[in-house]
Amino acid sequence: MAVNPEDAADELTEMAEEELAAACALPFAEILKITPWGDTFTGFAPSGREVEVERRYLWTHAPQGAVSVEVEVRDLAGRTGAEARRTLAR
Repeated sequence: MAVNPEDAADELTEMAEEELAAACALPFAEILKITPWGDTFTGFAPSGREVEVERRYLWTHAPQGAVSVEVEVRDLAGRTGAEARRTLAR
């Protein structure tokens, strides 16, 4: 399926932001239990193309005890991607 490059970037950014919202929806106490942790899985963008989604929970240096939640969505065939991240603290 052909995808306009501008639409592709918007689609990946939107998907990364949606995945980030889901990743941050866990209660903070549960996020602390799984940090540091990450996983990668194959998914499908709204256009139907296959993408790789990586989710990471990492400790931050400041503020102490905070967690950086990061999501990256990559279209390996198109060699494009988008990232979204948020720092969560108590």
